[in-house]
Amino acid sequence: MIYRSKAPLRIGLAGGGTDVSPYCDLYGGAILNATISLYAYATIEPINSPQIIIEALDRNESVSYDKSEELPIDGILDLATGAYNHIVRKYGPVPSGFKLTTVVDAPAGSGLGSSSTLMVAIIGVFCEWLNLPLGEYDIAQMAYDVERVELAMAGGKQDQYAATFGGVNFMEFYKDNKVIVNPLRIKHEYLYELENNLLLYFTATSRLSSTIIEAQSQNVKDKNKKSIDAMHHLKEQALMMKDALLKGNIHEIGGILDFGFRYKKQMAKGISNDAMDEIYESALKAGATGGKISGAGGGGFMMFYCPANTRYAVKKALQHFGGNFSPYQFTERGLFTWSI
Repeated sequence: MIYRSKAPLRIGLAGGGTDVSPYCDLYGGAILNATISLYAYATIEPINSPQIIIEALDRNESVSYDKSEELPIDGILDLATGAYNHIVRKYGPVPSGFKLTTVVDAPAGSGLGSSSTLMVAIIGVFCEWLNLPLGEYDIAQMAYDVERVELAMAGGKQDQYAATFGGVNFMEFYKDNKVIVNPLRIKHEYLYELENNLLLYFTATSRLSSTIIEAQSQNVKDKNKKSIDAMHHLKEQALMMKDALLKGNIHEIGGILDFGFRYKKQMAKGISNDAMDEIYESALKAGATGGKISGAGGGGFMMFYCPANTRYAVKKALQHFGGNFSPYQFTERGLFTWSI
């Protein structure tokens, strides 16, 4: 038997950063995000020899270990080894040696939640192989625990839940790891218009999100008023975006994105830079009414809302910056696993 899983990456439309502790523990966070047709994939093939082989095909990395109840966390494919260690501690030894293969449609540091989505896919394929009785909230929380707590990788909570649940969701985050996922019933014509007008632009750079997120968290601990006020406004932005999408006020979305972009830059240093600001302003001059940096910032993907037919002028205006536009579609389904 071969066991497989796939989990969708996401774009954050509003509220980004308010899912990061300690802000969400102190004030409560709110995010609106949507999954897209870029995925993280994981495959497990049981083998007869007492070995564990892990391959990340998109990164051209592989490791091999003798079958053990705990694998080393050594900086090489730690997401996979961390997930394995957690599952073995909780559910006991796996029945045989195996080969775990992973692929992600976007690079690490892209701002689309690729690392957390990969973690969800890895946990999902173990659930399929071992027939683990885990629901959506269980898988998302486990992915968060392994990545953020056990592996101490800085970041928020939205990515794990987006990848697991899929679709367009308004998410609320509170202390003690309380998360509420509210699926939004948005009319198809509103989503089609949003999909048509929202361009996804890769800046051809990646960044280490953990350094930006750590600075953001430290600002909250230090009671930095400017940073905390900015996060309050981003939480407000999530509510604005929810209202606009549900009511079909799609023409307001560019302004709502711009509102968030201005405040997001105040959360921590490094979220934007001169090059990204130049790209953003060039998109606005070409007809975009707003946009944002995806994820923690500092590089990766940007998004621009281009009403009417301005998407073509925006694409032309950004050609000389060296990035590229990525086609996508919104998806309704989250983590999916199967065997054959």
